[in-house]
Amino acid sequence: MSRYRGPRLRLQRRLGVQLSHLTRKRVRNKKRQNTLPGQHGYSRKKIRRSEYRMRLEEKQKLRFNYCITEAQLFRYVKEARRIKGSTGLIILQLLEMRLDTIVFRLNLSPTILSARQLVSHGHVKVNNHVVTIPSFQCQPGDSIQLSDKKSIREIVEENASSKRRTYLPYHLAGSLKQLKGGVKKVVDRKDIRLPVNELLVVEYYSRR
Repeated sequence: MSRYRGPRLRLQRRLGVQLSHLTRKRVRNKKRQNTLPGQHGYSRKKIRRSEYRMRLEEKQKLRFNYCITEAQLFRYVKEARRIKGSTGLIILQLLEMRLDTIVFRLNLSPTILSARQLVSHGHVKVNNHVVTIPSFQCQPGDSIQLSDKKSIREIVEENASSKRRTYLPYHLAGSLKQLKGGVKKVVDRKDIRLPVNELLVVEYYSRR
């Protein structure tokens, strides 16, 4: 399944959560916020949710929030199964330690899609080496540096002045003026503020 390229705000209404990684837009009308997208806009409370639907929606939250394909998410699930520990937590940690996610978390880009573009265009260095792979897994001790081009600095400054700027998690350290940051440790669950039940995601893939 290819990457989703449709209306992003529609996804937030469908899943009922704010996907900060995906878009900075918000549903201003509270009435619309509690209804599903579509011509008639059915109330979410009136929709009967089966167990399969609940698991599917949690999986979709994870997939769309980190802007990855179904195949990519399934590979992370398989990798998490091979690592000792809580499979659900390890999946979240693998997604959070991606290079594009780290660039976004450091407030060096407004969305994760923008961060992915910075990486793929060769504007990001990891330990003084240019990395063009958005899915590159960062490790504790890694340093991330952005190109000091005027256009890149303008993007960072615009995002820094935005009211929607995200907080800097405890596992990261960064300086917007110097366009750089670093990974101090592996992310903790409390620093992942996405309202998702990772156990339901594991259950969704348990039959595959």
